[in-house]
Amino acid sequence: MLFRRDMDPRCAYCQRGQQINEREVACVRRGIVPVENNCRAFRYDPMKRVPPRPAVLETERLKPEDFAI
Repeated sequence: MLFRRDMDPRCAYCQRGQQINEREVACVRRGIVPVENNCRAFRYDPMKRVPPRPAVLETERLKPEDFAI
């Protein structure tokens, strides 16, 4: 969920940070920090969060009997 209240604070999702690469964020307050870092100044920005990819439906294992009532 993108807008849940119990979000684990990470610099990768903070309004005050800009992601430099896959491992580092440029923070306005702390400079260059790891993406999993956090601080008391964390402000969640839902637009920076990339949700996990949805599960792929494996249709080759399905049979017509699976759809019969």
